[in-house]
Amino acid sequence: MQFVIGSKQTTKMVEQGKATEVYVAQDTDPRLKDNIVRLCEAANVPISWVETMKILGETCGIEVGAAMAAVVIPEKE
Repeated sequence: MQFVIGSKQTTKMVEQGKATEVYVAQDTDPRLKDNIVRLCEAANVPISWVETMKILGETCGIEVGAAMAAVVIPEKE
């Protein structure tokens, strides 16, 4: 399973139709949250909510908080 971390990368993957699921931290900046929710609804991408950015960052294996992350379709090599 491949994933991308961060609001810019997540937004890009949803817009390109490559995201299969998006994880969003509930304590993310409301503007970022509203934007990704709108994009996901338009693209029929399910959203899973995570309690905090710290928890999402740890889940993604990074040492800082993450606002959002997306599971993406693996690139064919």
